[in-house]
Amino acid sequence: MKRAVFLDRDGVVNHAMVRDGKPYPPANLAELEIPDDVPAALRALRSAGFLLIGVTNQPDVVRGTQTRAMVKTLNAALCARLPLDEIRVCYHDDADQCDCRKPAPGLLLQAAQAHGIDLAASFMIGDRWKDIEAGRRAGCRTVHIEGMYAEVWGDARPDARVRSLREAAQWILRQEKSAMKALSELHVKMFADGADKAEMLEMHRNPLIKGFTTNPTLMRKAGISDYQAFARDVLSAIKNRPISFEVFSDEFAEMGRQARLITQWGDNVYVKIPVTNTRRESALPLIRELSTAGIKLNVTAMMTLEQVRDASAALAGGPPAFVSVFAGRIADTGRDPVPLMAAAVELVGMYPNVELIWASPRELLNIFQADAVGCHIITATKDILKKLELVGKDLSEFSLDTVKMFYEDAKKAGYTLTW
Repeated sequence: MKRAVFLDRDGVVNHAMVRDGKPYPPANLAELEIPDDVPAALRALRSAGFLLIGVTNQPDVVRGTQTRAMVKTLNAALCARLPLDEIRVCYHDDADQCDCRKPAPGLLLQAAQAHGIDLAASFMIGDRWKDIEAGRRAGCRTVHIEGMYAEVWGDARPDARVRSLREAAQWILRQEKSAMKALSELHVKMFADGADKAEMLEMHRNPLIKGFTTNPTLMRKAGISDYQAFARDVLSAIKNRPISFEVFSDEFAEMGRQARLITQWGDNVYVKIPVTNTRRESALPLIRELSTAGIKLNVTAMMTLEQVRDASAALAGGPPAFVSVFAGRIADTGRDPVPLMAAAVELVGMYPNVELIWASPRELLNIFQADAVGCHIITATKDILKKLELVGKDLSEFSLDTVKMFYEDAKKAGYTLTW
């Protein structure tokens, strides 16, 4: 998917006409002035691969103080002089209660639908609280260009505050550089863990996601009632990355039958086999049998080095396979999983066809820990993967965001002290 920078028009792309502390749009071409730093700032963002889309409220048309034709003329002039892809306009007033007048996110959502934009990887730049709130509601990160306006901000909180579009572009590019450098240097592959088709397809559009895993517990939580229909539906859309589907019997003979059926669903399918059944009986004979038959396996629910050693040996010489160690569950017991995972890497390294999965991570840091010990793969839920945008975030800015969050939440709650 594409990334975009959405820009308010008046006060961001061109000078606003400020009267009595309130900004107004230029009335005609003679009043249209572009700040000196704007062209270079937009070129820098365009060079970084962003679409540049203006989103502007123009209620003066319905108020009778401006014509639609003049709004179009001003927009055309801006697009001719600047590297903007388009400018989207809401002509409504507050009384119309439309879904496109900022702070509603409609203009951004419409643009995302038209251009295939990943809103979570995009930014909104504005000079008023309505711009920031629209960006927040759309799921973008937001940048406020501070102006000398007399208006109440309410709950809108930008990710950054700057004094010009040049500074806004620099801030955005710093976020991109630090995050992409850190992520591009990782060797561990990230697999998305989940059972919601829409979320899986969203993750499939992310080039950082190299595969998928699911399990009966996740599928039950997602309300899946027909296991096979769900799997085939997902596989019809995701054909080029590995996906693991788990057997759900407690009897090894039935596990084997299910594995032989599941493997037929696609060349990218790995069959998940638990390391034991519920009676603590080892699945190693079945694992060895299925691997010898050429079935790609993901041996799961492991938490000890002995299990890793034995499962890897059972998979030796077979087709590509995974062994999943539930490092997050190990951490839940108060044990540090990092030394165990480092040792597991050494054990698995004896078998070229086997890759080690760091399963059930609890925080974003686990991705970097898995990479540091040489783990091949880490699975992560959408909640963790969404935090990838925080990688490299300036800690001073993060600190300020936290202070603002506490302050705003206390204000919303109406807390007071009596003396």
